[in-house]
Amino acid sequence: MISVWLRSQAETPLYKNPHNPPHGSQTPYTGIMLVSVVLLAFLGYASSCGVPTYLPNLATRVVGGEDARPHSWPWQISLQYLKDDTYRHTCGGTLISTQHVLTAAHCISKGKTYRVLLGKNNLVEEEAGSVAMAVDTIFVHEKWSSLLVRNDIALIKLAEPVELSDTIQVACLPPKDSLLSQDYPCYVTGWGRLWTNGPIADALQQGFLPAVDHATCTQKDWWGTMVTQNMVCAGGDGVISGCNGDSGGPLNCEAANGAWEVRGIVSFGSGWSCNTAKKPTVFTRVSAYNDWINEKMQL
Repeated sequence: MISVWLRSQAETPLYKNPHNPPHGSQTPYTGIMLVSVVLLAFLGYASSCGVPTYLPNLATRVVGGEDARPHSWPWQISLQYLKDDTYRHTCGGTLISTQHVLTAAHCISKGKTYRVLLGKNNLVEEEAGSVAMAVDTIFVHEKWSSLLVRNDIALIKLAEPVELSDTIQVACLPPKDSLLSQDYPCYVTGWGRLWTNGPIADALQQGFLPAVDHATCTQKDWWGTMVTQNMVCAGGDGVISGCNGDSGGPLNCEAANGAWEVRGIVSFGSGWSCNTAKKPTVFTRVSAYNDWINEKMQL
């Protein structure tokens, strides 16, 4: 039994926000001096990716309810949909440019209005430096299959570029077609359930999830043929995992140069329990989709 960690969503090749001007979009700054200061700050932040101002505490976990250090994963976003005049968290995602967010295809439902919250740690508290951005366009992979859970990737274009800061930064993309070795240290982050059938987290959670190589993850008593070469597995110790509400969020892995790369997008896990032994969290492998991502970012 598998569980895509969100209710099944209708296939959506393309989403275009009908609202203009965007609701909840970033308020523009005015004044020549202020614009100059902002531009200088932007250029400084734009020169690198995957390097947080506030370093993460690398000893905490997602299922188990331990909090991440505030703003130590500054590319983590909350994807929210509008219902009854209120925006509600549905999925995570990763800021990969000042105007683009990676998430899972199964997070997107046709006909819903979405916004993206950036610079957040606690979803229920007002926080300085956080921004709510409207969505311009959502590209869902053309070959997304909700039945087989294949090509579970979507790219969100924000209504306008976001200003980078100490609390809002971009993650690096991994090298094209690169693979993680067995037990490569990575971390999943999100506001998903703190335990199976438990409450959704208010504060951002993180968990240590070492990579599981393809040969291991496709064994019969692991995930078998459910896992393809375009996926990456991590965890599976029966203790730490992602859970419902973490969908679309990143698998963060530190590269040799010290920068953090988004190696995976939370896709699915066990339907029996979020932390089931030999049923690691399964992610869309980002390095299999570099060309697709770059193509959509040009649109």
